[in-house]
Amino acid sequence: MQEDLLHFVWKYQKLPQGAIEGSKGEKIQIQSPGTHNHIAGPDFFNAKIEIDGQLWAGTVEVHTKASDWYAHGHETDPNYNNVILHLVWEDDVQVFRKDNSIIPTLELKNLISQSVLNSYQQLLHTSKNKFINCEQDFASVDEVILNNWLERLYIERLEKKSALIFDLLKKSKNDWEKVLFCLLMKNFGLNINGDAFLSIAIKYDFAIIRKVSNDVLRLESLLFGSAQLLNSDCTDGYYLNLKREFAFLSNKFQLANENGVSPDFFGLRPNNFPTIRLSQIANLYYKNPTIFNRVIKAKSVVELQTIFETSASSYWDNHYTFGKESKKRKKKLTKEFINLLIINTIIPIKFCYANYKGVENSGELIQLISTIKPEKNSIVTKFDRIGLKTSSALESQSKIQLYKQYCFKNRCLQCAVGVSLLNRNI
Repeated sequence: MQEDLLHFVWKYQKLPQGAIEGSKGEKIQIQSPGTHNHIAGPDFFNAKIEIDGQLWAGTVEVHTKASDWYAHGHETDPNYNNVILHLVWEDDVQVFRKDNSIIPTLELKNLISQSVLNSYQQLLHTSKNKFINCEQDFASVDEVILNNWLERLYIERLEKKSALIFDLLKKSKNDWEKVLFCLLMKNFGLNINGDAFLSIAIKYDFAIIRKVSNDVLRLESLLFGSAQLLNSDCTDGYYLNLKREFAFLSNKFQLANENGVSPDFFGLRPNNFPTIRLSQIANLYYKNPTIFNRVIKAKSVVELQTIFETSASSYWDNHYTFGKESKKRKKKLTKEFINLLIINTIIPIKFCYANYKGVENSGELIQLISTIKPEKNSIVTKFDRIGLKTSSALESQSKIQLYKQYCFKNRCLQCAVGVSLLNRNI
């Protein structure tokens, strides 16, 4: 037995109608189960319950066993002083208030119907051959319920991404331009080099980036040198200029470059080599000295895509690494890559900046991401296969959140889809 089923039974009142007998023979009549609390404190607030003819208003706490009250330390926590009913699967010990009065307990072991238990077990039945527990019924969930849940999941995903952004903001002493630079560096590095690129962005005072960004070669030299990419014997003129500039900048700004993080080339397609990506972001900042303001003011995907229309320096037209020529091709940021930047960097920072300013913009961001094509990954592909095609980045991001935070963790009764299916089957 899991607490989430007990929460479900209480929240949706899947209990016998009329008066119910408590563990001590009390006559319990439920007028309102209260509001489900998803943060710290008792599980339900503002419940109204009649016990032996007296109406009580307060909180309800839910446990698998009554003894969990003591295991969780509630007896010393003042947040639990207003509990008017202890809801448990098994009543194995009496629970007291601070004034030594007994908290009424309702044992559910003999009150939950077998049909509820069977439906719950069926919903949570896992198999190695299954992608998610409800894959056979997922596509049959009411469209309104599903769309509302996907929107909520997307906001939840933005809130999760906010942690890194506000941490960077604190470390940068509220310099939003540096925060954007850090996030862009991380996402230009993708999964393999994201952390290495982020470490480069974090270590410098952003005033240095501002000072050198009016000269693309200088900014490239700073990034390449910090990434330990100027330590070879290459004799190309471009390479030697970069090396000379980095030595000058290191002396001018007293840059410490010992133990710098070296990005990887292995496992990457040439277009994602760190040399190409670092040159692209250097050119992006060279062409957009006020990029943060432009990003915040942009209202459409087209506006944002225009900001990121850039390419690596001309040397990289026929190179992927220093000193080795390749077939000539302009190394532009592709539309797909720009869309990833919008999804993973721009929308999250717009969300956090609005939050910082006390402005509500979630509806605007939902509209924005709804106009972007979905990402392609294994999670989205598997959701498509079980009958619900993904039509936008809103849906792909929401499904990633759904799978990682709910399906994978068997949190079916904390999911609107799971709740809907269980309600339907009872």
